Amino acid sequence: MHTHDATNEFDAIVVGGSYAGLSAAMQLARARRRVVVIDAGQRRNRYARHSHGFLTQDGIEGSTIAALGQAQLLTYPTVTWIEGTAVNAVAHNGGFRVTKHDGQTLRGHRLVLATGVIDELPLIDGLTERWGRHVFTCPYCDGYELEQGNIGVLATSALSMHQALMLPDWGDVTLFLNGAFEPDETQLIALDERNVTIERALVRRVTGKADVEMRDGRTQSMDGLFVIGRTRIGSPIAEKLGCAIEQGPMGPYIRTDQKKASTVAGVYCCGDAASMFPGVPHAVADGAMAGAAAHQSLVFGTVATQTLKNE
Repeated sequence: MHTHDATNEFDAIVVGGSYAGLSAAMQLARARRRVVVIDAGQRRNRYARHSHGFLTQDGIEGSTIAALGQAQLLTYPTVTWIEGTAVNAVAHNGGFRVTKHDGQTLRGHRLVLATGVIDELPLIDGLTERWGRHVFTCPYCDGYELEQGNIGVLATSALSMHQALMLPDWGDVTLFLNGAFEPDETQLIALDERNVTIERALVRRVTGKADVEMRDGRTQSMDGLFVIGRTRIGSPIAEKLGCAIEQGPMGPYIRTDQKKASTVAGVYCCGDAASMFPGVPHAVADGAMAGAAAHQSLVFGTVATQTLKNE
């Protein structure tokens, strides 16, 4: 535990110390508020070699960006950093009480949830071990490095049309339908206009770097694969608190307003758990808004006009 403050009472508790959580905590720290970050050390992009598309940090390892962010945050004397997992939170005395996995309890006037999401990939042999290295989901994050080579899209539903139509800007695209859906006439025309090759044979597994082995015995060599998997929110705390949950095309996410306030007064949510737009740049911006909004609610007392859930 890195700490500058021995008390268990804080202006804000930030659950999650990845990009969104760091960014939220930074805003509160710069307002000289007492803030504690509880971090379980599970960045979503931990499997990727490098992070791309974040201004001034393009091509840097994600762990390096996170470590630098943490080091800069901890220079602020009102910040406490605790390693561990927050397992529960309840509304308590106009604020919140958060319990860690080891039973430690922290109290805060505001709560910022930056818990991230957990990726659930299709059950295709060979996908999981290549995730973040040769199998991706975000073209903006990883498409450029494929050097306009052969790119496969492993379909999981009709949503995969979106990837298949975007990715020709990054290389020669083959859409592996794998029985997930059958494009209609309009979709077939759109795919043809973008020079996307359609493969209807079923996929057996992924081998080599990103080679797709078909059930009919053929193997198609790819430089990278893209897939739209499912995601689930990385912590049950938001749901336990009663925060409204939206159902997005890839999975659930926490409903927030433009200032990242959830439907529970005093609870702000940011990053991939509260957005349909993944990636480090979005998470950092999301966190900055959540942290600033949480601070302003402390100043202007916006929570006082709303009804908190009691224990």
